[in-house]
Amino acid sequence: MEIKEAIEKLDNLQQKMFAFNAASSALYLDGVTVAPKETSQGRGVALGILAGESHKTFANPEVGELLSFLEANIDKINERRARQVVILRKDYDQLSKIPANEYMEYAMLTNEASDVWHKAKEESNFELFKPVLEKLVQFNIKFAGYYDNTKKPYDALLNEYEKGVDMEYLDNFFATVKSRLVPIIKAISQKKQIDDSFMHKHYPVEIQRKFSDYLMEVMGIDRNHCTIGETEHPFTLEFTSQDVRITTNYKEDNLADSMYSVIHEGGHALYELNIDPSYDYTCLAGGVSMGIHESQSRFYENLIGRSRPFINAIFPKVKEFFPEQLEGVDAEMFYKAVNKAEPSLIRTEADELTYCLHVMIRYEIEKQLIGGTLEVKDVPAEWNRLYKEYLGVDVPDDKHGCLQDSHWSGGSFGYFPSYALGSAYGAQMLQNMQDEFDVFKNVENGDLTLVTEWLRKKVHTWGKMLEPAQILENACGKFDPTAYTEYLANKFTELYEL
Repeated sequence: MEIKEAIEKLDNLQQKMFAFNAASSALYLDGVTVAPKETSQGRGVALGILAGESHKTFANPEVGELLSFLEANIDKINERRARQVVILRKDYDQLSKIPANEYMEYAMLTNEASDVWHKAKEESNFELFKPVLEKLVQFNIKFAGYYDNTKKPYDALLNEYEKGVDMEYLDNFFATVKSRLVPIIKAISQKKQIDDSFMHKHYPVEIQRKFSDYLMEVMGIDRNHCTIGETEHPFTLEFTSQDVRITTNYKEDNLADSMYSVIHEGGHALYELNIDPSYDYTCLAGGVSMGIHESQSRFYENLIGRSRPFINAIFPKVKEFFPEQLEGVDAEMFYKAVNKAEPSLIRTEADELTYCLHVMIRYEIEKQLIGGTLEVKDVPAEWNRLYKEYLGVDVPDDKHGCLQDSHWSGGSFGYFPSYALGSAYGAQMLQNMQDEFDVFKNVENGDLTLVTEWLRKKVHTWGKMLEPAQILENACGKFDPTAYTEYLANKFTELYEL
């Protein structure tokens, strides 16, 4: 085989894999947004066939031979091709270990699980979801062995979302966070609480939709390349750097819920939209890890979106959208309301200070599920126990408890810690950004251009060309979680006059 022929085969392979992924993503997007409720069966058949064809195409001995040839001639191909070979080799070694029938069965299971989860949440009935969750847990334990049988199963799953991260690393990280933040949360509980009652008046969905359009405009999201839809659990889905979709969920009695959902998902979208377009249709496209991805969404949502300068910038427009609801409310009152710190039930509605405790609870439960020390039937009781222990709140039902997140229905075990890591990464990125220019002077003028450009250069543009650790080095230097805890301590000490 000649190098030129091998490169052509490499490109063809990646384009085929893109096509399979795009088709599956389109079916998923349709299923969770606009498809009628009782329609999962047909999608399941289609997704199973697509997964089978994808597996047949990629887990093919000829692909292994192609990669071996390119590895043997790595000095004759450019850096970008060499990086593709590294990524594809890892993916090939993993996928070729998974039997095709199991791969197809799992694709069909996650499709079914999505519909079952929606119904179970709607009815607040964990028993409905339990049989499917049991299958998902067993599949993930089995797949963890395929991914890396030298690691404990949960470590192998964590490594799929954030390379180099394991339970020991996360136990130390969460211990640092918990020791610094819990005393602040307790101190706040002794203070007079912020009045945010005006945030829970009636906010019509039709006007909230227009408000979402405005927020995306402020963030600089190109609407020719990014749409917004509505779903039970907000998410971002990328097809290429030119085609990204975000979703939100509107609550008429909670303005902040969708507002920060849009800013959060908008952060994910900006990452995908700013990746080097020459990576499209290759394995270099897309964010490098979920920790890095969540650093971007949490950066815009909290470090920018909940900052006093950002609220000052957008508040006049917010008041134009909702003049009756915000009558007598000024920008400072709005700023305090969106930063109110109080233990709560719902992760996606949690304040910036208590958010990590929600993630810790899910981490503890996943460790036990995948480690075999917690049975699925006991998840609700363990969930409720941890919410009482960590946050001091009583869980009234499954809908507001263990059924609130969609991640497990998609088989995403090991994902949740990325939210906490991403929050910490983002705080250190902001620290470094401020060393280079006056971040909030621009933000107070409603201009996020310099912020996004800095992140584009340090993080976004690289896609998967660099390893997560290299991206982190670009934007943070040596990672130090105390930058995050000190940021929160300073912010909430000032806010609550501790």
